[in-house]
Amino acid sequence: MVLVAFCIDFVAVGFFFYSYGVFFKAIAADFGGSRLGVAIGMTITSAVGAIAAPYVGRALDKFPLRNVMGIGAIFMATGFLGLSFVQNELQFYLVLGLFIGFGASSMGNLATSKLVANWFDKRRGTALGIAAAGVSLSGVVMPYVSAELIENFGWRQGFLAYSAFTFLIVVPLIFRLVISKPEDVGMRPDGAIVPAKKADAIASVQTPVAKPRMLELFKDHNFRMIVLTFSLIFCCMSATLTHMIPRLTDFGYTLVEASLVMSMCAGFGVVGKLSFGWLSDRFSVRKVMAVVIAAQFSGQFLMFSSVDYLTFAIGASLFGYGVGGVVPMHGAVVGKTFGRDRFGAVLGLMRPAMFPIQILGVPFAGWIFDVTGSYDTAFQVFLGLYLFAALAIAFYRQPAKTVT
Repeated sequence: MVLVAFCIDFVAVGFFFYSYGVFFKAIAADFGGSRLGVAIGMTITSAVGAIAAPYVGRALDKFPLRNVMGIGAIFMATGFLGLSFVQNELQFYLVLGLFIGFGASSMGNLATSKLVANWFDKRRGTALGIAAAGVSLSGVVMPYVSAELIENFGWRQGFLAYSAFTFLIVVPLIFRLVISKPEDVGMRPDGAIVPAKKADAIASVQTPVAKPRMLELFKDHNFRMIVLTFSLIFCCMSATLTHMIPRLTDFGYTLVEASLVMSMCAGFGVVGKLSFGWLSDRFSVRKVMAVVIAAQFSGQFLMFSSVDYLTFAIGASLFGYGVGGVVPMHGAVVGKTFGRDRFGAVLGLMRPAMFPIQILGVPFAGWIFDVTGSYDTAFQVFLGLYLFAALAIAFYRQPAKTVT
């Protein structure tokens, strides 16, 4: 299931979110040149994902995962197809909202984290890290592929190619290979085999788990600290990844040269996902998250302080290493704090809770550029927000006993 989740994350997150910055200036040029206008597209996608997340989370806990993820993949493929035909910003926003936002929420990190969390307990962090590496590997490959598609065929044809791949490869993969939980095939988490009689006994005594509600969760101190920490990180992180390639091309580098820096960033993200997943199984959440935040802050500072290609690339690589820790750590801390039975519902409710802060980064940076002609002010603000994220995670209380 880890390999399946890896492949699904490669498309669900990497195809769109790591490639969006490559498409950014080409789309803006077609729709009037405003970077805020294109940045709003990412905001709409995130908004729909946040609204859908609680319902998707409950569906993941209630229905077979292959059904929920398969529907999401079909929406995602339809969205890519729609993007290849849009003629104005309104149509662009409608496709992003109706198809990409819902599709990414239903088949992306929320769903794959739930799948992996169901299959692993003691090695959950490591498994989440390996699965999430699919996102970063996509980030290694897809920026360059996207740049070549755009320069040789145009941005619409690029999205058309993504649609065909999702329809023909990803949808069949999900419906054929996804298995919701190990108990469905006579196993237990971490690969333990359960004798047939014992498996029947376990199934017969399983009781429904009470579904958490937003107001109840907000009374939980750790829920509030997790939401604040990760919403601040996602705010800075999404803006940086979206505007990284436009920033580099503004400095005079070609689209292909800029895409290679993004690929380096994502490549170190693979290392980050694997190492932080392993670390989360062995050290406290606070310590590991401190390293995640420090890596992103340091990389961000290097990218902000120099326009030299090599210095920027080193900063992007260090930043990417920190980015790699976010997804596995988010899943690991939710799993440790709330357990696997409520994992989907809790993670789903976190999305709208994080949304008001998380949503601000991408359009804020676009607006700052439109007004000032530079990203400098925006990224000075982001450096400050990392300090607040570090303060928030310092107040997280490690559970006395890990919930499974």
